[in-house]
Amino acid sequence: MRAGRRALVLFSGGQDSTACLAWALEHHEHVETIGFDYGQRHAVELDCRKEVRAALLAGFPRWASRLGPDHLLDLALLGQISDTALTAEREIEMTRGGLPNTFVPGRNLLFFTFAAAVAYRRGLDVLVGGMCETDFSGYPDCRDNTLKALQVAISLGMDSRMTVETPLMWLDKAQTWGFSAALGGEALNDLIVEHTHTCYLGDRSHRHDWGYGCGECPACALRRRGYRGWRSRDEPAFADTDPLGLGP
Repeated sequence: MRAGRRALVLFSGGQDSTACLAWALEHHEHVETIGFDYGQRHAVELDCRKEVRAALLAGFPRWASRLGPDHLLDLALLGQISDTALTAEREIEMTRGGLPNTFVPGRNLLFFTFAAAVAYRRGLDVLVGGMCETDFSGYPDCRDNTLKALQVAISLGMDSRMTVETPLMWLDKAQTWGFSAALGGEALNDLIVEHTHTCYLGDRSHRHDWGYGCGECPACALRRRGYRGWRSRDEPAFADTDPLGLGP
């Protein structure tokens, strides 16, 4: 554990942010969570956030004392100015620019900026996000370079050092399942299957071996493929990775 470090986890209630929350609880002395209501179609994730937190407290006593308050911010304006498949009832498709229309421009930039403002007020110095360049849809605000630049801008703008940590940045989805298993065993992955939400359409009526969802949208397809790859141990060279980032 990194003594004295106090973290704020960008926590949506999905698989990746739950894995990152577990990682932060394992590594940091005090951890708080923040979520954003921006008019997303899959707003059911906001309810899942509460269930995940409650399940973590009940199932992992060693982390319970480190988990602090949750914060939920109303960012409805983001949904109002966005014309995307995540914020409006429209078909998911690729755009002429080569990005899927699930890309919400500026979303992660705004999320980290608002999170930094809350962290500053709460005396927190680490921001943790589940962004990833390995299994992603090409979203430019998920890239490592974007987030490193944002870390510099936030630290300068706050005149206070803020560290942005993205423990999943170089893991594919199968490795992410292995990552959470290394942190909390089958119990944590069972929690992720049962309580988290990833489906872009907000479907909680269909239960699969990998969790709830429509089973067809890009988020469901990625989660399904990763889960089955992890279960079959087909994820590339996972045994040779250091999933907790602890080093030798």
